[in-house]
Amino acid sequence: MTKEPMFNVPAAVLGVLAVLIAVYAAMSMLQPDDYTWWVLALAFIPARYSGLAGELPGGGTAEVTSFVTHMLVHADLVHLAFNGLWLLAFGSVLAARMGGVRFIAFSISGGIAGALLFLLLNPNLAAPVIGASGAVSAMMGGVMRFIFNAMDRGEGYLLRHRPAAIPALSLAEALRDRRIILASIVFVAINLLAIVGFGKMGEAGAIAWEAHIGGYLFGLFAFGAFDRSEESAPQNDERPEADLD
Repeated sequence: MTKEPMFNVPAAVLGVLAVLIAVYAAMSMLQPDDYTWWVLALAFIPARYSGLAGELPGGGTAEVTSFVTHMLVHADLVHLAFNGLWLLAFGSVLAARMGGVRFIAFSISGGIAGALLFLLLNPNLAAPVIGASGAVSAMMGGVMRFIFNAMDRGEGYLLRHRPAAIPALSLAEALRDRRIILASIVFVAINLLAIVGFGKMGEAGAIAWEAHIGGYLFGLFAFGAFDRSEESAPQNDERPEADLD
């Protein structure tokens, strides 16, 4: 009799988590001046796009790369742990459903969408934005497209065992589902509390609520472009191949 693993985490998710931890560990070993330079070079800074790219670490290269690299950097262990836990919770379901490659593409795209909304609402801000929260928020939005179907069908166990077997709602159906609308309103409201100072992340500063909302909306709206049918998904509980973020 084969024992079922206590934690069924796809290799793609473990790979992403390992990268985030490795980057945090490497950054923590830098001298203060070097640490600051690398944070600014990797962070997403809206002011890069208003003429200050040449004056910031990373120069013109970071105008392109920071859309992705900002997701790899975390301010402190609390920040990393928070994103890591949500990555395990929502990312595991999506990676098992989508497969590793699509999951990575979906997550990166969600993080980029979060950065774009942050840029749109803060076009000249010189403060750095770091963390995988935009990508994790996209995962939450994506899961919304099928989690309630699993509950309605009494098949919540499939979220862990075979999430690809759960029918997903179309975008039109999702936008008419009162539970998804309510969950989305609550998510947005919680993030908007950051405007009045709620949600400070450790000693690092307030959360980038714009990136969270941008990522979530991307996940909710664009999930169908990355989803795959049951016919092309693994038909067992084996972990998908590893892909790194």
